[in-house]
Amino acid sequence: MSTHNKNVAIKKVKMPRLIKPMLATLVDKPFDKKGWLYEIKWDGYRALAYLDDGNVEIKSRNNKSFNEKFYPLYNALKKWNVNAIVDGEIIVANKEGIPDFSALQSWRSEADGELLFYIFDLLWLNGKDLTQISISKRKESLIKIMPGINNIRISESFEAGASDFFEVAKKLHLEGIIVKKADSKYYPGERTKDWLKIKTGNSQEVVIGGLTHNEGSKKAFSSLLVGLPENGMLHYTGKIGTGFSNELQKEMMQQFEPLIRKKCPFLKVPDINKPSRFRPNPPKATATWLEPKLICEVFYREMTSDGVMRHPSFKGMRDDKSAGEVVKEKARSTENLIKVPSSESKRKNQQKINTAAIKKSEVASKLLHGAEDTTRKTLLNPKEKSQTRNVNGKNITFNNLDKIYFPKKKVTKRDVINYYYLVAPFMMPYMKDRPQTLIRYPNGINGKSFYQKDVTGKVPDWVKKFPYNSERGGKRNFMVCTNEASLLLIASMGGLEMHPWSSRAQKPDNPDWCIIDLDPSSSTTFNQVITAAQTTKKILDAINVPAYCKTSGATGLHIYIPLGAKYSYEQSKEFARMVVTIVQKEIPSFTSIERIIENRNNKLYLDFLQNRPQATLAAPYSLRPKPDATVSMPLHWDEVVKGLKVNDFTIFNAVERLHKQGDIFSNVIGKGIHLQKVVRQIQKTFDIKEVHKSLRM
Repeated sequence: MSTHNKNVAIKKVKMPRLIKPMLATLVDKPFDKKGWLYEIKWDGYRALAYLDDGNVEIKSRNNKSFNEKFYPLYNALKKWNVNAIVDGEIIVANKEGIPDFSALQSWRSEADGELLFYIFDLLWLNGKDLTQISISKRKESLIKIMPGINNIRISESFEAGASDFFEVAKKLHLEGIIVKKADSKYYPGERTKDWLKIKTGNSQEVVIGGLTHNEGSKKAFSSLLVGLPENGMLHYTGKIGTGFSNELQKEMMQQFEPLIRKKCPFLKVPDINKPSRFRPNPPKATATWLEPKLICEVFYREMTSDGVMRHPSFKGMRDDKSAGEVVKEKARSTENLIKVPSSESKRKNQQKINTAAIKKSEVASKLLHGAEDTTRKTLLNPKEKSQTRNVNGKNITFNNLDKIYFPKKKVTKRDVINYYYLVAPFMMPYMKDRPQTLIRYPNGINGKSFYQKDVTGKVPDWVKKFPYNSERGGKRNFMVCTNEASLLLIASMGGLEMHPWSSRAQKPDNPDWCIIDLDPSSSTTFNQVITAAQTTKKILDAINVPAYCKTSGATGLHIYIPLGAKYSYEQSKEFARMVVTIVQKEIPSFTSIERIIENRNNKLYLDFLQNRPQATLAAPYSLRPKPDATVSMPLHWDEVVKGLKVNDFTIFNAVERLHKQGDIFSNVIGKGIHLQKVVRQIQKTFDIKEVHKSLRM
């Protein structure tokens, strides 16, 4: 390695506000030579991050802010306690860790994939300009300050030969490799021979000058007309008709429409209906011309002598660059640019640096890591007021996302929908296939709310419904929650809290569970509610009946007993009545089983009537319309002790608890108790002579 910059004095300077990234020169083939570092060419957006006393700016090559667009990275970088400027690439990796540029293109929120920021250089640190020291030294300093945050990663280097590394890159379907001289300085905005790139395939950034529309086609457009700037003119280089979905085309048209113009931007008007060997009779097409301001990247097989790409395919839009930066990329000869060793010296050199040590598995394990955090991320991004997302194959548009639903905590409609998306995998067993009573708060908890049973004509056709006869006459339909799409639809309709039936549509008369609702009065303390729950548990333990407790999310506690959909609502209700009657006798001073409120004497109500057909309670993990945005949270019985508070569990901590503990309520849905044996046991244990006729089995 050269040592000419070994003793360079490091300048103390203020943090620059704009540094143009150093660029690599394209060469035609790899080479093996000592004194070079070999890295993956990440297929994403180049970005520089400026970190200054907790302030963060993420900038693209064309000085465009990425702060809002890639907000998870912005939030992650704010946790990095360092004053520095770093250079890297933003990607979305697939499950194998391979960069997926199309996924990056379509990324709108965390649900679209985990963003990763691979950092490969450190330009400024704690007041010191590092651009004039070697990249090897810069990398050493970078390694020392890396934050240990999953989505902020270092782009590691191999100090070994490029030939084997390049072959590995091809096998892994990577875009290519970057080769950097180990003693190279950083030259902002310059493209030098100290940094080289070798691609595994042909790709080119091009300027979009128009689009075509084939006669009779229903697509937003049929192809893109693209070109390359040269001497101030735009030269036509091809027509791109593949590589984009109908949905992506619609999004692209929103970018194109403001740029429509009458005059062709190309030096020569292209013949868009020119027949080819493969399409002797192409469909008749018309052209729409665009201001040449947008660029995209394309794959192609080869370039003809007149500069037209053969078999081009759309790769993605490049809004991180400007049209003025686009140049025709032509690989320079590696041999002419670099003094490549002769065959004999190359062989000896290769032995020294052990290029054979670079294996596909090593690169994959060392460099290519997918998102290690497999927990679900938010569905909606924090900025757009209206967003359309595909959930279970259904496009749902979520509007008015900035509307405040919980004023005290400033919780928005967006926050509510994101919450239900995050807890959906845990919550769906208590929602799936169950008719719903909707309680809607279209203007938040301080606005007017209303109950809604009938959803006829008020929900999309794909929503499953459960028919019923109205007391006023005529057929009506409950909404049935079948999947996450229907759950989120309820939330989008202002359904802050979820109220499913205890039975499923397949067995509507047979509840999956029996409920004892401990409903306090204004004079009841929550410690008394806890005592009532503990007493209920003691009685159920005495007859070997499993029970599971959750907070109501409002004022009380709910106790669930699994039934396994084997019994009727009447049987469930009468069994609950037996239990609460015993409980009330144990603690008569502050409990009541009187249905009429006036007759309860302001005591805690042991409610067994929640076991009637169509009666509903807030589902496990449901939000409740309380100022603190509380959640109906399942509990371990050792948590049901004095000191427990309903507002211990809110929208702000419920997801974290679920990730740590999982669904501790899951046994509620299972085989269920043997009710006949239980009734006999309760008669024997508590000396009960008579039971309701529904329990005489």
